[in-house]
Amino acid sequence: MPAMASHRKRRWSLGGLVLTLTTALVGAALVSANDAVAPRAGAATAAQTWSDEFDGPAGRGPDAGKWTLETGGGGFGNHELEYYTNSTSNASLDGQGHLVITARKNTDPGLGCWYGQCQYTSARLNTARTFTQAYGRFEARIKIPRGQGVWPAFWMLGNDLGSAGWPNSGEIDVMENIGREPNSVHGTVHGPGYSGAGGLGAAYSLPGGKAFADDFHVFSVDWSPNSIVWSVDGTPYETRTPADTHGNKWVFDHPFFVILNLAVGGDWPGSPDGSTAFPQTMVVDYVRASTSGAGPAASGPIRGIGGMCVDVAGGSSADRTPVQLHNCTGNAAQQWTVGNDGTVRALGKCLDVAGGSTEAGAVVQLYTCNGTNAQKWTYTAAHDLTNVGANKCLDAKDGSSADGTRLQTWTCNGTAAQKWTVG
Repeated sequence: MPAMASHRKRRWSLGGLVLTLTTALVGAALVSANDAVAPRAGAATAAQTWSDEFDGPAGRGPDAGKWTLETGGGGFGNHELEYYTNSTSNASLDGQGHLVITARKNTDPGLGCWYGQCQYTSARLNTARTFTQAYGRFEARIKIPRGQGVWPAFWMLGNDLGSAGWPNSGEIDVMENIGREPNSVHGTVHGPGYSGAGGLGAAYSLPGGKAFADDFHVFSVDWSPNSIVWSVDGTPYETRTPADTHGNKWVFDHPFFVILNLAVGGDWPGSPDGSTAFPQTMVVDYVRASTSGAGPAASGPIRGIGGMCVDVAGGSSADRTPVQLHNCTGNAAQQWTVGNDGTVRALGKCLDVAGGSTEAGAVVQLYTCNGTNAQKWTYTAAHDLTNVGANKCLDAKDGSSADGTRLQTWTCNGTAAQKWTVG
């Protein structure tokens, strides 16, 4: 059991959130087909059902047609120190396609929290009124804050919270971080008999001691009737199934809604101290949900001609980094996820045909995932990796197996230079 579980308590509001849920449940809980987002071009088996890309002018609040801003300073069952507001000073768009959730020191002497005058303000958003879904992939690209006592989270609660109560309604924590663990995040489920100190979870740490606050990372769960799989940057690190509850009820069989929040203080992270700078920001690039076909199909090294591995040159995650053959080392630059959404991912980014070219000989690179056909691939039973946009195969240039051989797209010809084994 991870350290977080022994400190973890319920995170729902006895006030505003239950009221929000009750109101939402009077209407329709499930998103309708008319409300679904159209699937991306080239998607293999997944259909995107909901998203927020946070496009809009700087200073505008979150889309009220998608999000409800919760308010209050009751501690949320964890003795948190912040007061959640609906102000754009705590949650607003930055004009560059991001939602910025900001935790600040409070300057309003009239703002009261459970412990007295509030020390901090922040924001917490949910989709309880507008979007719920059972099963599928839930994913967000986030740059988290840093510092002792800060607690960012991307998580979900069951849509029957208002009637069943917590933990019977279930909770899926896609990502949580506490400031004193800068290079680790946690994924957890809570339900009857396995909540609070007994929550089922695991941690994922970045290699080399890197801090999550230094860059954006993609956090996701792939949820099916019999399992939940957590991933960071396309790398699965935890799986939970009904067997893990040891006879307690598996409550992940109904729609859930999405929550983003940045807490300050609380039983698990502890309070900020003199080393904690404010304001702190949680920057969200996107939140997306897709159907249950969106989970990872296979993951691990991709081996090609001569047994060489597909490798990101220098282990760099920078856009346009060359993708090549290299002796297999097992490091993160050679760990790929081939997903049912058509992407091939490593280091949090996508295998991409430069410039979206459809010409034979176009170079292949690592690039920020953008949903275009230049990043959509089909892995066939014949062990070809075919780019959807170009209708050409991933190919080792000149049929070489030498260390450092660049990869390209080429007309499919069935040679060893175009045969790949995943995992």
